[in-house]
Formats: sequence, structure tokens, C-alpha cells
Amino acid sequence: MSELAYVHLGFGADAVDYREAWERQREVHAARFADEIPDTCLLLEHRPVYTAGRRTLESERPLDGTPVVDVDRGGKITWHGPGQLVGYPILKLPRPVDVVAHVRRLEEALIRTCAEFGLETSRLEGRSGVWVLGAPTGEGEAGPSLGGLALDFDPRLQDEEYDTRLMGPEYAPSNAGQRGEDRKLAAIGIRVAKGVTMHGFSLNCDSDNTSFDRIVPCGIRDAGVTSLSGELGRPVSVTEVLPVVEKHLRAVLEESVPLPRAV
Repeated sequence: MSELAYVHLGFGADAVDYREAWERQREVHAARFADEIPDTCLLLEHRPVYTAGRRTLESERPLDGTPVVDVDRGGKITWHGPGQLVGYPILKLPRPVDVVAHVRRLEEALIRTCAEFGLETSRLEGRSGVWVLGAPTGEGEAGPSLGGLALDFDPRLQDEEYDTRLMGPEYAPSNAGQRGEDRKLAAIGIRVAKGVTMHGFSLNCDSDNTSFDRIVPCGIRDAGVTSLSGELGRPVSVTEVLPVVEKHLRAVLEESVPLPRAV
């Protein structure tokens, strides 16, 4: 893998319109495929927007008709906006691309980032992203309610997004009957075209997560959404998190050699 370059597109008052960033992704993707540039990660905040992956159902969209941008990544619907650090790692990987291994690398970088701030996070069986696990059943409250829906379904039976490839020792088991509400801290949704990745991750730093209450975030009905600020009980800004994410993403990508997917 080539050395990773970072490009800051805009934060705070300079937050980037989603369609503008999407077009920039396409330009960087084409340049990376042609080997005109090294692996590149775009980092930014978005202006408030809902984006829907290819598998989003109508029932998961905002009930009030709020506009949604339909995109070409995997996954379902989510929200982007102020207080959320968004990263688009555009990387050339060996073909056929091992998508699960790519997701695990992104998760690992974000898990290490959270650990540096003193927050223990986890992967969750069958689901991408970074999670704060709920308290074991019968051992106290499950944690703060900071946006997102909380319904009691076993994802292994009810959730069509449940991916059995995302299982194993790296992943905590489902919370069905075991824990209170798990909370999603970081979402991951990617696309791979011509062996080069697009889209990426969003990490809630000090975001207003009530925006997630208008949708079924990522199509998941039995979990909540949280932020670093909400979990740590103090303001944690995107500006504070940015260099830590950069450090850990570069380290994870340098220490793990991507291999083609076994066929």
C-alpha cells in the first residue's frame, strides 16, 4: 500500500455540501485508479444531510419527507452533519478486494481512537461500525439515550443487513437477551470500484444525534446512536479528534498488509 495522504475539505463554518464531496471523491478515485496520486483520505464535516445506501427501504426514510441523497455505497440510510468527523479513505487494494478486511481496518483505527480518549468500544456481531456495548442485563442501566430507535428484535432473525461475515472473535455477540441497548458511535459504508475504495466512516464527536430519530439509522431498529461527548460526559470536538484519527488510521494501514480475497 502506498503512503497515505490526507486532504482536509472543510470543517465547522466551512463544512462541505454532500454532493460536492461526492464529486471530489469521484475525482480522487479516478486519479488513484490511474496511479496519479497515492492512497488518499478525505476528511471533513458535512452540512446536515441524510444519505441512503442502495438497500434503504422506504419505511426507513424520514417520515416527514425530509430530502434524502441516494448514494452508490453499501448499507442503508444515515445522517451526516455538524459535530461528526467524516472520512473517505480512497485506497487501491489487491483484487478481488477483501471488503470485510477493509471494514475491519477502518473499525480498528476508530476503536484505537476512542481508546485514546478513554472510551472502550467494540465491534458487534454481524454489523459494521464501532459500538458502545450496553450494560449486561440485570446490572444497571444500559446507558444514555442519545438518539436512534430502541426496539427489542434479535438482529440474527429480523435484520436483513445482518452480515454473517462480520462474526468471530473480533465481534461481540448480539445483545438479544444479554445486554441493554448497544449504541453506535461510528458508521462505516463503502463502495469498491476497479479495486479502489470509496465512501468510508463517520464518527460522532459532539453531534446532535436527535437527527437520527427521524429515520431508522443504518436500517437497525434494536440499537441506539451515541457520541464521544455523550459517552465521556464532556465536549469532544471534531478538531480534537481529527489528529488522533489520522494517527491511528495511518498506523493501522501501515501495519496490516492487504491481501486479495480468497476465492
